[in-house]
Amino acid sequence: MLNPGRRTCLRALALTGIGLALTGCANLLDRESVRVTVVGLDPLPGELMEARLALKLRVQNPTESTVDYDGISVELDLRGSSFASGVSSEKGSIPRFGEALIAVPVSVSAFAVLRQVAGLASGNGINANTRIEYALRGRLASSGLGGGVRFASNGEMELPKGLIPR
Repeated sequence: MLNPGRRTCLRALALTGIGLALTGCANLLDRESVRVTVVGLDPLPGELMEARLALKLRVQNPTESTVDYDGISVELDLRGSSFASGVSSEKGSIPRFGEALIAVPVSVSAFAVLRQVAGLASGNGINANTRIEYALRGRLASSGLGGGVRFASNGEMELPKGLIPR
């Protein structure tokens, strides 16, 4: 039978070992994130008070292992304002050092559309090439140990033809 002091010491060592093991596992899962850019927006059938768009994303995997996903969620801001959000239960894989195109249906409220059109009509935040600044956040979901891969990106995208009157 162990004395109480020795039992406490062994318990502390065991907890320290478990903590170190969990930290090691977390470091194994902490890999470089995917790179995601917006490559297009296509109209989808919508409702009266919302627009529906297919947000086309190019996802690049700069790691040495395949990224398997079984869902995606995104939030898109245009010119610093919340614009669209969406989810898809699409499943797929992005090979090591490879890329994939993923289309995610997103919803845009009528208010968000009006806010962007008003800003564009005033010439605020748009250049002559009909490009607009965006910020994108999201997650490729996975049922694996890591739970998925989060991503964020900023850039410029070309506006769909016909959005701005000439």
